[in-house]
Amino acid sequence: MDKEALGHYSVVSDAGAVGEGGKSYTIGDLAREFGVTLRTLRFYEDRGLLSPRRDGTARIYDARDRDRLSVILKGKQLGFTLTEIRAMLAEERMGDGPSAKLKLSLDQIDDQITHLEQQKAEIEEALVELRTRRAGMAVAA
Repeated sequence: MDKEALGHYSVVSDAGAVGEGGKSYTIGDLAREFGVTLRTLRFYEDRGLLSPRRDGTARIYDARDRDRLSVILKGKQLGFTLTEIRAMLAEERMGDGPSAKLKLSLDQIDDQITHLEQQKAEIEEALVELRTRRAGMAVAA
């Protein structure tokens, strides 16, 4: 969504806000801050990863939702699926911590490193093949 479309979202006042610090955010606030689309935030909500409160049709996010979004995006950056991220967030809910964190075990880290290295090797192989084909076409042209 373009910046003009985001512009119609207003800042929510601290009055009536929920969560630590009393700060609340609109969907546009979080989209701008994290560089994601409104559609992405609604998708995460549909998947049960975020749970903003509603004020009419407006979504109001609190500090907990903001923290969770940060964790979701970090998990995606590290190559985890939303299902894996949801499980990590569910484990965190059972803990005593005030904010969400991406808790990873040594096994999870090792498995993810192996998975990403395999993907990297496959991508490198694909690049070699494509470059070879491109070079062959350039010679023929």
